Amino acid sequence: MTIEATTAVNGLGTEWNVGSVGAVDAPASATEGGSGFGSMLSDAIQGLADSQTQAAQASQALATGQASDPTAVVMAVERAQLAMQMASQIRTKAVEATQTIFQTQV
Repeated sequence: MTIEATTAVNGLGTEWNVGSVGAVDAPASATEGGSGFGSMLSDAIQGLADSQTQAAQASQALATGQASDPTAVVMAVERAQLAMQMASQIRTKAVEATQTIFQTQV
């Protein structure tokens, strides 16, 4: 089974669900071009929420006996777990960078 890099991080089980992420409003200048940082961040957060939903649905299907391939369910949950870990690491690095900037003396 080949895993594409763009779809390798999708889905998350209910045990990892942190609730609805919600929409991130991008600034007006970013929404016009669609290529701003806010737009990219919004897309990434929406992708994380989608991966959580997909894994939760796959887990539910496995629990009710509707899933025909348990390996696909495990892969969806693992992808979602990796996506959440990556998002957490990115957030941690962003917080550290912000703290470093605030501590810089001019």
